[in-house]
Amino acid sequence: MVEARDMVLVSFPFAAGVALSQFCHFPLFHICLALSAVLILLALADALPRKLWFALLFLVLGALCGSSGFPVGTGEESGALGAFDALIRRIPWQDGRSCGLVRALLTGRRDGLSPESVSSFRAAGASHILALSGLHLGIIYLFLGRMLKIMGNGRVRHYLRSILLILACAAYATLTGASPSIIRALLFITINEIAAHCPGRRKSPLAVWCLALMIQLSATPWVIVSVGFQLSYLAMLGIFTIFPAMDGWFPSEGRHDGPVRRIWSSMAMSISCQIYTAPLVWWRFGTFPKYFLLTNLLALPLTTGLMLCAVSCLLLYAFGLTPVWPVRVVEYLSGLLLDTLGIIASIP
Repeated sequence: MVEARDMVLVSFPFAAGVALSQFCHFPLFHICLALSAVLILLALADALPRKLWFALLFLVLGALCGSSGFPVGTGEESGALGAFDALIRRIPWQDGRSCGLVRALLTGRRDGLSPESVSSFRAAGASHILALSGLHLGIIYLFLGRMLKIMGNGRVRHYLRSILLILACAAYATLTGASPSIIRALLFITINEIAAHCPGRRKSPLAVWCLALMIQLSATPWVIVSVGFQLSYLAMLGIFTIFPAMDGWFPSEGRHDGPVRRIWSSMAMSISCQIYTAPLVWWRFGTFPKYFLLTNLLALPLTTGLMLCAVSCLLLYAFGLTPVWPVRVVEYLSGLLLDTLGIIASIP
């Protein structure tokens, strides 16, 4: 398994096998054991091409894993989440909407949001922002990565920084209930941090996607029926397969990092995700976000800025510092995000 296509060759059949075991109405465990023995005999007899044998073997192994798997990490909240939520509440908010929105973005608890705010998120096609997902963990990961750059660039420091990043992200995933999409993001982060210390190996985003898929399905086969799991991996598949081509359509001459270039990249990423996720959303929920381009173009930068400022506020308050201006910045960004989504939701 030295090339990305080898990982694809085994991960997709493995995922198909897990899906088969979860959607079948009869147990496949003993059948899969027998089929595994048959495939081994066929391989010893050189009766099957190597690629076909690997694909069939991992299809059977996926079904075997799914038939014998037990739920691990069911998404239940940890006890430490209450203390984290209490820390957010202790901040002297002047606008109650800000407290509710920050709690929803960082802990997943929506009880502080008004029904109107939740309705605006849903109507504007921004419900994924409220649901704790890989987006939130990715923002926190980038924030922590920037902070830990002060450690320097030596080899030992580089290893230590990666260890701290992985541990911090794992702690946040555990704190917030370890939902399938957050575990997917944690696996991506872990694999990428490990790959950063293997300079001699060719890195492939699709290979990372496939490896994370196999690891997560091996640990929790049942998770394949989760809509959050399906949407998370489909969105990342769109980013890895369609986004590079669409992003390359922008003219290479001129200023590469100008605002128009960034707008184009944001639009290309949104379209790439929607191409893969829209059919599933329509099938499962019977809806399609009409203004997803406008929503993502405006709401995602605001959400990123809001979360970064909110995490900064929490760190300051955790260390006993209570400056007022960071709280006001968070409140301003919260109000701007809610008002923006309210305007988009009101468009007929």
